Amino acid sequence: MKNLGILGGMSWESTLEYYRLINQEVHRRLGNLHSAPILMNSVDFAPLATLMHNHDWKTIGSILGGHARNLEAAGAQGLILTTNTMHKVYDRISQDLTIPFLHIALPVAQAFRTRDLKTAGLLGTSFTMEDGFLRSKLESEGIDVLIPEEAQRREIHRIIFEELVQGILQKSSREYFRKVIYDLAEKGAQGIVLGCTEIGLLVQQEDCPVYMADTTVLHAGAAVDWMLDT
Repeated sequence: MKNLGILGGMSWESTLEYYRLINQEVHRRLGNLHSAPILMNSVDFAPLATLMHNHDWKTIGSILGGHARNLEAAGAQGLILTTNTMHKVYDRISQDLTIPFLHIALPVAQAFRTRDLKTAGLLGTSFTMEDGFLRSKLESEGIDVLIPEEAQRREIHRIIFEELVQGILQKSSREYFRKVIYDLAEKGAQGIVLGCTEIGLLVQQEDCPVYMADTTVLHAGAAVDWMLDT
């Protein structure tokens, strides 16, 4: 297995899920006492969240780029960033790396192509739904993207930051997500992309009338594929 670098902590709730999923999948495939060789840099999310809401993406890119280079210097042979929103600075992070950097949107697009699905409903932070960095990546892979209405986007963003990243799972919030999901499906979404790595802690496939693409699960699986060269 190759050494995987994980740049996480944004939030630690979803980074924990990545660690669990990757190790479970390595064990499932290899058995015995096998686990994943991982180097992790888990950052303090609070100052980065402040920069994010101040739209200071240049500083965020510089900070995360430094952490990524540290992981490469420590022996990581490939890297994943365990957050959808921070993929807005994917290009800035990758410019100084010489190791593979596995983009979170690519396994999502592959999952849609495998199922012959052409239209995705995208959920996530307001940055992810509105800024286009994830949407454009999916569209470049042949996937049309729908996003919720403006009021729905605001409430989804609030739930993510006030609840999910702090480990708070509310039944009322799950019901709200279900309503948005059904609205997107009625508008033509053939699959729903959970474009925030915490959303899968709240809603599952049973909450969705169409295919649900959990970016955390798909990204973790792609990382294991890369580690094992499968």
